[in-house]
Amino acid sequence: MAVTHIALYAGSFDPITFGHLDVIRRSRRLFDRIVVGVGQNPDKPFLISSEERASIASQLVAEIVETDGEGAEVEVRSYDGLTVDFAREIGATALLRGLRNATDTAAECQLALANRQVANIETVFVLPSQEYGFTSSSLIRQIVALGGDVDTLDGVVPATVIERLREFQQDPSHSIYKRSLDEAYGVD
Repeated sequence: MAVTHIALYAGSFDPITFGHLDVIRRSRRLFDRIVVGVGQNPDKPFLISSEERASIASQLVAEIVETDGEGAEVEVRSYDGLTVDFAREIGATALLRGLRNATDTAAECQLALANRQVANIETVFVLPSQEYGFTSSSLIRQIVALGGDVDTLDGVVPATVIERLREFQQDPSHSIYKRSLDEAYGVD
């Protein structure tokens, strides 16, 4: 009986970037099935709701599968709790992680070793295309929160994400946007 190789590609995807999508695209040749796990963290402020992050990811992943044809099936699911617990729940044989640079490598190797020790699950690292080596969701959130020009993110995030980021900037009551302005001007 053949073993089905299932990878869990977990992250907040807040927002999802072309770097994330490139890792998914490249990994479809390595696994039979990939689950993109959109994680929830109650201690982390999110720019985009979990439902919307999962919806956007599902739409973009469907485009990859349709365009690329052959390769692993890909499913997007939201989850709460520990990533290793979700990996067990879905029967993942590996965690999938993208590496952009040396800083990522150090942190991701430490996490991979911990996951192997705690959950007996291996981690597979995939490098994105060079053009996405600088892409960071955290940096994108910072640009949005501080009122940067989201149109400069063309080529970094999909058009649907740019549209959503533009909407956030036009809504000064949005939590991350408001919080960054309050911090910038010393408002408690």
